[in-house]
Amino acid sequence: MGAIVFAVLAIAALYWFVVRRWFGRWGATTSDLTRVMACDAAVVDPTYSATLAITVGARPEYIWPWLVQMGYQRGGLYSYDWLDRLFGYLDRPSADSILPDFQSLAVGDEIRIGRGQGFPVTAVEPYRALVLSGTGDGFAWAWQFGLYSLDHKRTRLVSRNLVRVRSSVGSWLFMRVIEPAAFLMTRRMLLGLRERAEALAAARSDRPSHAA
Repeated sequence: MGAIVFAVLAIAALYWFVVRRWFGRWGATTSDLTRVMACDAAVVDPTYSATLAITVGARPEYIWPWLVQMGYQRGGLYSYDWLDRLFGYLDRPSADSILPDFQSLAVGDEIRIGRGQGFPVTAVEPYRALVLSGTGDGFAWAWQFGLYSLDHKRTRLVSRNLVRVRSSVGSWLFMRVIEPAAFLMTRRMLLGLRERAEALAAARSDRPSHAA
């Protein structure tokens, strides 16, 4: 019995101090973790914070169109589509092309994730930042995307999730259950955005130029 208890405690410690830490900062550099993003102040003293990042081999203008068209009955979420469709977050596969009808996004708009209420758009800086955030009864959250140019061909794409929930055992347990799922889906989303942005940049660079 003692060996079993020790093994359980060791696994729990490994998850809490190593795996969970990795979930919350996958791909992120020290600069990504410490940089101030557009709406960090929207969630004071978050009970959950995750900053995930990836380098995209394309300029911001090749990433931005995919971000602004995301959502249910729009461009999708670029993650594990079969899971998103299974749980009703999407009604079709994520788009592999730019959708002209969904390229306009402004503060006050909503991006729907599934059939329910949409995620409010609270900040838009074209080619730089997109923020979805909201508040509820004892609940505040923000999902931020930042685009940071590294040079003329590469961009740092950063996703930051901040959540504050009321102090209760139920809320604490709920967030612990959500964390792994949020990590898996967001990580795949960043990879999906990178794939699409790099393909778009390559396709447009291959277009022949025509003299006026």
